[in-house]
Amino acid sequence: MKKTIAVLPGDGIGPEITDQAINVLKTISNMYSFDFTFEYGLIGAAAIDKTGDPYPAETHDLCKRADAILFGAIGDPKYDNDPKAKVRPEQGLLKMRKELGLYANIRPLKLIPGLESKSPLKREIIKDVDFVVVRELTGGIYFGKRGLNETDFSAFDTCTYNAKEIERVSIVAYEIANKRNRKVSLVDKANVLDTSRLWRQIVKNVAKNYPNVQTDYLFVDNAAMQLILNPRQFDVILTENMFGDILTDEASVLAGSLGLLPSASVGDSVSLYEPIHGSFPQAAGKNIANPIATILSAAMMLEMSFNTPDAANLIRRAVNSAIGSGKRTPDIATSNPMGTKEVGAWICDHLERISEYSNYYLFEEEKAAW
Repeated sequence: MKKTIAVLPGDGIGPEITDQAINVLKTISNMYSFDFTFEYGLIGAAAIDKTGDPYPAETHDLCKRADAILFGAIGDPKYDNDPKAKVRPEQGLLKMRKELGLYANIRPLKLIPGLESKSPLKREIIKDVDFVVVRELTGGIYFGKRGLNETDFSAFDTCTYNAKEIERVSIVAYEIANKRNRKVSLVDKANVLDTSRLWRQIVKNVAKNYPNVQTDYLFVDNAAMQLILNPRQFDVILTENMFGDILTDEASVLAGSLGLLPSASVGDSVSLYEPIHGSFPQAAGKNIANPIATILSAAMMLEMSFNTPDAANLIRRAVNSAIGSGKRTPDIATSNPMGTKEVGAWICDHLERISEYSNYYLFEEEKAAW
């Protein structure tokens, strides 16, 4: 199998964590005789500093010709603290999503064994939590008309959706649910917002094509409470752009750290894989950032874009082994924390040990098929 992966390290801790994910992918490629080519591009503040554009045309061309995209993080305090900045790093991420048609963000949340004590919730609540959030990614308030009138200090942001945008992301959610526990929970604010009422109408129509999938409807404020009170009730959560942005960050703390959770952004062509966390500029260059979310994002790439689920599951097993063995960065360590590079190296070493000693013959028939 020969694949080209576009690597967009981005800002802050992005370069450090993507380095570790690439090391893991290289290790896997040696085990399975894959042929991965990594090509690098600029995005975010790093791109603004060099080109003045947070998503340069060269980066877009690289992404279009790649088989998948590995993305690090985006954001820089010098832009966050300047409300009058006309060009911002986050504009590059929004532009990339729109131009590449990445309309569905898939964020799985599953508690990794051994981290129950790191969750702020009680063990009996967090135990066996396993759900997926499907967030619409290219519509809504983030892409609607907006304006700021500095004369009278007024502003507006418009949330707009059409039936096609809702239908296509709903199909993604129902397809995922159909392979899991067959339940979709639509999160909206249909008691107030016309866009939410349109969501309900379209989702009800899509649901007719999935008679084996149960559909629940929750207002976003109730959903936010239910994520804390009873997160085990969820299988697949479907929601619009801004609600999804907020709820996935809330949900992320259930697992114990933002540094643990991967995601995929999919559309009609190339897909993008990234950790759900931001650029964490305070940690940049200190070798303390958790690389696991990015490594698990690489596992999602192997499974979803390259159709190699066994290779993806090997990475997940290695991550679980690292955490179970206490090989953890400071955000989840109970004692003797390890650095970003050291955790990544341990996972690679563990994969190599699996390759050499642990039933490697099981891979031979599978490799021959590629």
